[in-house]
Amino acid sequence: MKINKNYCFIFIFFIFFNISALSNSFSNLDPLSSIYNNMNLNSKLSYSAFKNAVNGLKQITSKKNNNILTIVDFTKPSTEERMYVIDLDKNEVLLSTHVSHGKGTGDLYAKKFSNRDGSYQSSPGFFLTGNIYNGKNGASLELFGLEKGINDNARKRNIVIHGADYANPSFIKGNGRLGRSKGCLAVPFSVNQNLINTIKNGTVFYVHIKDFDNREVKLNIN
Repeated sequence: MKINKNYCFIFIFFIFFNISALSNSFSNLDPLSSIYNNMNLNSKLSYSAFKNAVNGLKQITSKKNNNILTIVDFTKPSTEERMYVIDLDKNEVLLSTHVSHGKGTGDLYAKKFSNRDGSYQSSPGFFLTGNIYNGKNGASLELFGLEKGINDNARKRNIVIHGADYANPSFIKGNGRLGRSKGCLAVPFSVNQNLINTIKNGTVFYVHIKDFDNREVKLNIN
């Protein structure tokens, strides 16, 4: 039996169109996906980082602010902006910036992580921000690690947010990457004061890494 080619084409197009429509319908059922797309984060921040951060935020009862969420996406190279401060009430990005990782964590990419003092490596996971103080790098913001064995030594290690010349994008031009810290999250001096004033005093701060892409966020923390 001969089959008309035009009918075949119409049939294939019909199936493809319905599969696409069905796929879009399922994606619209995910409110996080809608928020992510509406804020145009798909070209800036991995969806896995965003989803993990929001799911973790919901579980942290000791936070003092429900809408301000900071996400660092260490799956991206240091030549790109990879820290984002998001207002979940307004569904908008308040601030984005370059951020350094630790000397022991890698060169262009952040690959190795530690909770150990003296490792010069960054720590991933969930933190709460603390107070601003004036340290050797100027205005600095405390970070309290919330995940045992992953980042709970952050205060003992003096892992904080601070400004640094080596965190300025101009450093990239002659070095092929951003400069590196001793484990702290260093940002350009030009954004440091505004950043730490925006996220200080008990907001959730999440550092995402490649190993967390398929992580189911179930935090046993307060």
